[in-house]
Amino acid sequence: MTSHHRPLGLIIAAFILIADQIVKYMVTYPLALQSRAQDGIELLPIFRLAWVENRGVSMGFLHADTDVMRWVLVALTAGIACFVAVWLWREKARQDVFGLGLILGGALGNIIDRIRLGFVVDYADLHFGEWRPFLVFNLADAAITIGVLILLARALLLRDKGAKTE
Repeated sequence: MTSHHRPLGLIIAAFILIADQIVKYMVTYPLALQSRAQDGIELLPIFRLAWVENRGVSMGFLHADTDVMRWVLVALTAGIACFVAVWLWREKARQDVFGLGLILGGALGNIIDRIRLGFVVDYADLHFGEWRPFLVFNLADAAITIGVLILLARALLLRDKGAKTE
């Protein structure tokens, strides 16, 4: 049995991967954000571009200070990406395929950075005065977060719906 939604998930993953790498290229080279590390580029009163070399994973966990740790993180995140790809391949629900495509594309974008550069390029700094509800992030991080939220919301809504019908 095949899923007719597979192409949608793969297209979303490819779109996120390509868009992520294009934006990272733009902030790295044409905008030379690394040379403006202290000031960044303010786009809005609540949003600026700021150069951050993220050597860890979410929330700074598993910080890779050595080459060995860098490759451990590459292997770990590649394993997770493979799990997500298999899940996407088997998934029948279009909304879940959409969320999995976001997660897969974001994961691949960050894996490419870590392989090429030894760190993930983060640049999006959302802030309200001095309060920063998020660490500096990138398009791949945003896609992963949105994908996970879609899967969680659907799991919670479907579980509640299923419990009511039993």
